[in-house]
Amino acid sequence: MIHVIEHRFLRGPNLHSRQPCLQLLAQTEGGGFLEETHRDTFADALLALLPSLKEHRGLNHREGGLIAGLREQGDLPFALAHVLLELQCLAGAELRFCRSQPLPGAPGRHRIAVAYASEPVAEAAVELAGRVLRCAAGEDRLDMPAALKELRRLQARHGTGPSTAAIVGAAHRRGIPVMRLSDNASLFQLGWGKAQHRVQATITDQTSHIAVEVASDKELTKELLAAVGVPVPKGDVVSTLEQALSAARRIGGAVAIKPLDGNQGKGVSTHLRSDEDIARAFKLAQDYGDLVIVEQTIEGDDHRVLVVNGRMVAASRRAPPTVVGDGVSTIAQLVERENADPLRGEGHESALTQITLDEHALAVLAEAGRDAHSVVPPGEVVPLRTNSNLSTGGTAEDVTERVHPWTAELCVRAALQIGLDVAGIDLVCTDISRPLEEQSGAVIEVNAAPGIRMHESPSRGLPQPAGRAIVESLFPDRRNGRIPVVAVTGTNGKTTTTLVVATALMTRGVKVGYTTTEGVYFGGRRTMEGDCTGYWSARSVLCNPQVEAAVLESARGGILKRGLAFDECDVAIVLNVSDDHIGQDGIETVDDLARVKAVVADTASRAVVLNAEDRRCVAMAPRLRSHVEVIYFAEDPQHPAVQRHLQAGGKAIVLDGDMIVVQRLRWAMPIVDVRSLPFTLHGRARHNVQNALAAVGALVALDESPTDIAVGLQAFHSTAQANPLRFNVFNVRGVQVIVDYAHNVAAYRALAQSVRGVSQGKVVGVVSAPGDRRDAELQEVGRVCAEGFDEVIVYEMDEDRGRARGDTVPPLLRGAQMVAARGAAPVAILDTREALREGLRRCQPGDTLVFGNASDLEDLFAVTGAAQPYHEIPPVPSADDLHESEPWPAEGHALNGQADGQHLTPEATETPQ
Repeated sequence: MIHVIEHRFLRGPNLHSRQPCLQLLAQTEGGGFLEETHRDTFADALLALLPSLKEHRGLNHREGGLIAGLREQGDLPFALAHVLLELQCLAGAELRFCRSQPLPGAPGRHRIAVAYASEPVAEAAVELAGRVLRCAAGEDRLDMPAALKELRRLQARHGTGPSTAAIVGAAHRRGIPVMRLSDNASLFQLGWGKAQHRVQATITDQTSHIAVEVASDKELTKELLAAVGVPVPKGDVVSTLEQALSAARRIGGAVAIKPLDGNQGKGVSTHLRSDEDIARAFKLAQDYGDLVIVEQTIEGDDHRVLVVNGRMVAASRRAPPTVVGDGVSTIAQLVERENADPLRGEGHESALTQITLDEHALAVLAEAGRDAHSVVPPGEVVPLRTNSNLSTGGTAEDVTERVHPWTAELCVRAALQIGLDVAGIDLVCTDISRPLEEQSGAVIEVNAAPGIRMHESPSRGLPQPAGRAIVESLFPDRRNGRIPVVAVTGTNGKTTTTLVVATALMTRGVKVGYTTTEGVYFGGRRTMEGDCTGYWSARSVLCNPQVEAAVLESARGGILKRGLAFDECDVAIVLNVSDDHIGQDGIETVDDLARVKAVVADTASRAVVLNAEDRRCVAMAPRLRSHVEVIYFAEDPQHPAVQRHLQAGGKAIVLDGDMIVVQRLRWAMPIVDVRSLPFTLHGRARHNVQNALAAVGALVALDESPTDIAVGLQAFHSTAQANPLRFNVFNVRGVQVIVDYAHNVAAYRALAQSVRGVSQGKVVGVVSAPGDRRDAELQEVGRVCAEGFDEVIVYEMDEDRGRARGDTVPPLLRGAQMVAARGAAPVAILDTREALREGLRRCQPGDTLVFGNASDLEDLFAVTGAAQPYHEIPPVPSADDLHESEPWPAEGHALNGQADGQHLTPEATETPQ
């Protein structure tokens, strides 16, 4: 059969889909295919358990293709994917996506991806799906109705209620990002950072606390409404039955009784006349609170009017739950039949709520001389409650277009008087198309957090977009709740590029939240420590209501483990793709790794900045959405990919001599001389020159001015404080010590090139690499280091990464020994600090020591006796103190090439035709 080895929730865009997915790793027997003689039996048994699977397309995307495919091929992983999808749909979710594929090089193993809506429901569905398949194979027994009932219970508990779902759905349709802030509460964030709003049901972050308190005090509500001319019923608040009877006599006629602090129609009784009825209703109301309202019963129909931000947006006429007799069935049987309607569900998850024959319903029947066992004549309508709330089984008819303008204005006045941004106005009248005052109607209640499913899904009439109205009140003028987001990915250079972009924006006064392998930062101060390049770290930035822009380092591991935290970014940067982490998490080739990095590029909505000198980056361009701009960066302005892009009308960031230039076919704009950028060591640290080019590309895409970009880049220093372990340079008794996180072949190759640019004497490399790399990769690291440095000392990281102590060094040393030594032969010293001491012993003043794969500066400080610097990034200067912004040139106009420091390629100086 098939066994699930592990599963993980990919909460955002991922390798499989732009939507959240549940990813499973499954192990099968026999390659994952049923024997041919068992396929028909298995398919029949599966259909008996889940008849709705017959509608799944599956094979060749044809109707019924899943079952046909099972009969033809017996593909168990594919069956598991569809069963898991269908179980969630039967629980109440609306999902469509699932897929399965074998893992290369792992016989019998398959990766399965299935859309999900609720993690607890999907978690339970995984276990149930396995049982369904075993049951279909005759290896298990299963009470399917009971199992589905439990799954639906989980969905009702953890899913989104209808009011919240309507608001969230409206936000999605507006392109507003949505985040659920807790799995244990229906609290949602719409939008990001400073642009966000929060909702819980129909309570918003604009809802006044005092208004909610007023609305929950029904007597105070009536007093305030009466003060502005809103008609309300006469009544008193009482605490004893004697007081209730006395109040009813003073009011005269029929009265209604309800708890002072009640909601959803709980404990409400109407049309009460006799002392016995009043006593029974009083006892029911006191089940929900000691204080009870006795008030005049207003004759007419019950209506709910929804007011949002000072505007009436929907109205419904509500009716209590009823059943219609057939002359044969008992009332209990009629209720059971009504509850079988698929529109009725438990709680609030369906358009209608199931009817319960509770104490209140039985009392209503008793008043009419009936009970649950009574048989009702054909066609007779039997009311089951005196209140009309949907939460107790009532129905709703849309009457929005029939509300008289004066009544609509009166409802708006009531909402404003109480102070609610979203209010449900309950009123009673005989004809909603006439003014309320003409028919002795009245407002009987004002509700904070009113349910809107009666408007979104009425029993009769047209649905009204109540959720959309609430979203529009929070995000007027078509705002989408987004802040600028830059996502940075690639094999090497991510952290430095992230910091450069963030610093440039902060220099201009923008409040930036950003994530790196060192932590989560806001405004230059670290708020979380550790490798923060995954889902939760990015989410923490996007949740921060102070953040005006986000720059998010997005690493391979986070994408594979949890997906991205954002559905879209404005600008994506893909720096490079090279051999690293191969053989981990199902990534078997560099092309596989490129597909992971491309997940970030695929989310860009404005621009993608790609390395023109990396063929795998260039290959990402054709798959991007058509409206997304591609900006290439390259040191070589004549690179073929750059030239093709310019000829096609594109834009590139290139080096013209030492000047970073924004290049178009017929014009160019100089930005900054790389020799003025501290983190490039006067342009000699070539790997940081490339990072600078990428950062300029992102800032150009964000419409930053040339001068702002230049000042921003000049403000960044790659020091141990600002950018630890990224080409940090120290002076130790005349020896230049360069500390870098380089840990793969490409990073060491770039490091060696940059070190040669800043070194005068001998270069000694103290190097290592993580133990979770393959021997071939470790050997290549050793070889590249021996080629790049004069002498090599190999050490071993303290982390074993799955290898025994000492196992990482031999392949590194073998690789180094493949190159003829220019100085002393390569040696191995396992202990990091001993290796550093030996490296320093080999150096003379003027030489350079390279400490590669460094994971902690304390190793260097312990050896040299240097004090540890503090880890916060120092404040950046304000752009306002440094410069005046310069405009971009008009499209199609060449610059004259005479400005100081400006260098143009011949092509860029051509006069446009």
